[in-house]
Amino acid sequence: MKLIPAFKKGQELIDEMDSLLQDDTSVHLWWLGQSGYLLQWKGKRVLIDPYLSDSLTKKYSSTDKPHTRISELVVSPELLRHISIVTSSHNHTDHLDAETLIPLLANNSEIKFIIPEANRSFVTERVKCNLNFPIGLNDGSSVEVNGFTFYGIPAKHNEIERDQNGNCRFMGYVIEFGKNKIYHSGDTLWFDGMAELLQPFQVDVAILPINGNKPERKVAGNLDCKEAAQLGKAIGASCAIPCHYDLFEFNTADVNVFLEEAKKIKQHYVVLRGGEKFSFHAK
Repeated sequence: MKLIPAFKKGQELIDEMDSLLQDDTSVHLWWLGQSGYLLQWKGKRVLIDPYLSDSLTKKYSSTDKPHTRISELVVSPELLRHISIVTSSHNHTDHLDAETLIPLLANNSEIKFIIPEANRSFVTERVKCNLNFPIGLNDGSSVEVNGFTFYGIPAKHNEIERDQNGNCRFMGYVIEFGKNKIYHSGDTLWFDGMAELLQPFQVDVAILPINGNKPERKVAGNLDCKEAAQLGKAIGASCAIPCHYDLFEFNTADVNVFLEEAKKIKQHYVVLRGGEKFSFHAK
């Protein structure tokens, strides 16, 4: 199978990121595949839910649920430097990948790690870090790290699950920096009160999954293309960006459907290719 080519990848992608480190006027956001993004602002880098390996393809190669990659790997985690913060929204491997995170943590000595508090023991075992190293969040809580404030938002995948202490196992994050706000939903379905919870943030960008919820895939589901466009509109997002498609053959969606649904309701959107940058003027 011929893989979907990256817009930019490897050292060429790193060079582009590095060339913009001194830019104080814009926010830059690169799609790294699946739900992974690199956010760059005023020389600081936030890595959101990166999956930069083939660990799932190897894990499921001889099962009835093969994770066949259909897009090029954008960048090796060993190339990512100067990362201030990395996030994981939940424990599924495409959002918490040891083969991505272990080298990343080793190569970025000052990095901070944002996770759902409910997942602390699981996370630290998977990535082989100290139990007290991650910074845990719950819904309704927030933390400021290196100029970025993270607000915990519950996610429904396929349920809003909580641990014995009431902490959410599946999360999204609103990331506030300066007067700018980005919402990364993690993996989620639409739930009652979701739009009302997010509307007060007045986010500039909403990053939303579009691969849908199909039980025959034997994996937890997400918003579909129409729901993602409608959620962007409902929360007043200035721009909606689709994610969680075109990585695995069995669990994807046609992004053109999202594009058409967004056009119908006049929701501004940006569709990125792997390794492609979206920039907007910082407030």
